[in-house]
Amino acid sequence: MKKLLTAFFALAFFSAACPLALGADVVATAAAGTSFKTFVKALQEAGLADTLKGPGPFTIFAPTDSAFSKLPEGTWDALVKDKVKLAQVLTYHILPGKTLVAEFKPGQNKTIQGDMVNILSDNGKITVNNANVIQSDIVADNGVIQAIDTVLLPK
Repeated sequence: MKKLLTAFFALAFFSAACPLALGADVVATAAAGTSFKTFVKALQEAGLADTLKGPGPFTIFAPTDSAFSKLPEGTWDALVKDKVKLAQVLTYHILPGKTLVAEFKPGQNKTIQGDMVNILSDNGKITVNNANVIQSDIVADNGVIQAIDTVLLPK
């Protein structure tokens, strides 16, 4: 019985810590994390959550909750009121395809929003425009999430 309970708790821990074990898409994977609540809410507000539950694959530079808190005062409220602008900002964080950190090529990369982001790699440290990748390669069934410390705003 003790072995059975140990196995059950190990499986429960593994499933909670690794959403991929449950067959999760990028939205569910982000939602299962503790630092992407604002990002997931923004995806839902913009009507993008269902799209990102699709086959993909996607590479998402997901701003953490603390990244959203660094936005200039009033920016978040203005974005939530303007769903089109919110969708433009969010799609500026998404690249087509599934790219792990080790696979990034420095230079300009086209987002699904249509504008380019500049990716730099310096001894394993990846930056996207002015944002640092602070947690990398959060793998989901239909893509990968790279956590960033700053919200990217298209020009």
